[in-house]
Amino acid sequence: MDVTTLFLSHGSPMMVLEDTPTRRFLKELGRRLPRPPAVIAVSAHWQTAEPVLGFAAWPDKINDIYGFPPELYQLAYAPPGAPEVAARAADRLGAACRRDPGAGIDHSIWSVMSLMWPEADVPVVPMSVQPEAGASHHYFLGRRLAPLVAEGVLVIGSGAATHNLEDYFRRKTTEAVEPAVVEFTDWLAATAERGDVAALLDYRVRAPHALRNHPTEEHLLPLFVALGASAHGEAVRLHHDVDSGVLAMDAYGFR
Repeated sequence: MDVTTLFLSHGSPMMVLEDTPTRRFLKELGRRLPRPPAVIAVSAHWQTAEPVLGFAAWPDKINDIYGFPPELYQLAYAPPGAPEVAARAADRLGAACRRDPGAGIDHSIWSVMSLMWPEADVPVVPMSVQPEAGASHHYFLGRRLAPLVAEGVLVIGSGAATHNLEDYFRRKTTEAVEPAVVEFTDWLAATAERGDVAALLDYRVRAPHALRNHPTEEHLLPLFVALGASAHGEAVRLHHDVDSGVLAMDAYGFR
């Protein structure tokens, strides 16, 4: 597969246990991708004031989930870290980047990686997002990581193409896909695939229903890191599905 970085929607961690279109997509994606020497995994659920990278040699699995079946908490997924890759990434990000020797992998990372590489043999460096900093900040973080990508390191942004939990919890799963979700995800796909970086970075103004689909930004910010880190900024939507009519599970590859 000819992509250099990825944005993956992780949705509910139940996809690790339940047969869904996104679960099937992620398992197949792991088989199709060349095995990377390491992954820098940008987590929507690790939110910090400044960029932080995890330096643990064996990052712990963080069960940052509540009210789920015991099987999810008991899931053993323990890929190695990649401290040398983390150090090079931190050098690229500069003095504002903090190095965390104890950072683990939360569900936005282990839920997708456990499906893509179930043998837990791909090293991972977790990376945080800065929810108050916006899309351009994360895009330029990605640009600084591009030299590592050129050497084969895979940057994965794990978030959600849409993420309005208030809409999610008030709806019945049998209801049709929300029109606002369709309009936003269609705009996102068309804009990304034509390579309009300026429009993407200004999505909160230009995209239809942007504020409704992302009342807060943290779940879309990993996309901009992946976009910035990619070789050419050329996007393709690899997967499209919508959970319960409102949570878009889209995935993008960037060339």
